[in-house]
Amino acid sequence: MGILLAITIMVFWLGHLLYALLFAPVDFLSPFFYIHIILQAYLYTGLFITGHDAMHGTVAKNRKLNDFFGHASTLLFAFLSYPILRKKHYLHHRFPATGKDPDFSPKSNQFFVWWFVFMKNYVTWWQILLMAVTFNVLLIWFSEARVIAFWVLPAILATFQLFYFGTYLPHRRPHTDTMKPHNSRTLPKNHLWAMLSCYFFGYHSEHHESPTTPWWKLYQTK
Repeated sequence: MGILLAITIMVFWLGHLLYALLFAPVDFLSPFFYIHIILQAYLYTGLFITGHDAMHGTVAKNRKLNDFFGHASTLLFAFLSYPILRKKHYLHHRFPATGKDPDFSPKSNQFFVWWFVFMKNYVTWWQILLMAVTFNVLLIWFSEARVIAFWVLPAILATFQLFYFGTYLPHRRPHTDTMKPHNSRTLPKNHLWAMLSCYFFGYHSEHHESPTTPWWKLYQTK
């Protein structure tokens, strides 16, 4: 099931991206313009969630196959380094919402400051270079407006979605006794909203309690 869902998300991400670049209207007055951006952002989020599950070994039982999907999904997301992500994510689970957690901002609880700190921990110069090269290659076939609207902007929106539901809401201060031992809170039980908001990743205390439960089974732990 994990492999099938990973392939499905990747195929839909690529298929919709190509459709949007080729046919979607670049018209600020058209609701379809915004629908395509939001849908592509949601599929970008799915790519990262796939990579995240691979870090916990839940995409495939075979380790090499599991890591292949981890590398592929994070590469497609924004040329992210899967080994770096995995190493830092393990630290997040060992020291959640503490000074040793690379996802946490001990100095500021402000959303955008924390998001910037979060992004700085994962963005590399190699990633920026590869993104710039890819951007210019895409300009050979597609207009700049299309590439920005349907390739660049959805990826940025996905980082906000992932950060808000997977880091900021669950781990922001103040930390209370009910958040122990993982300094984490969780979304109220509404499976449809949990799926639409971030592939059940908002069920975050449940994820910390059972990190080897794949995203598509997290609702069962609620």
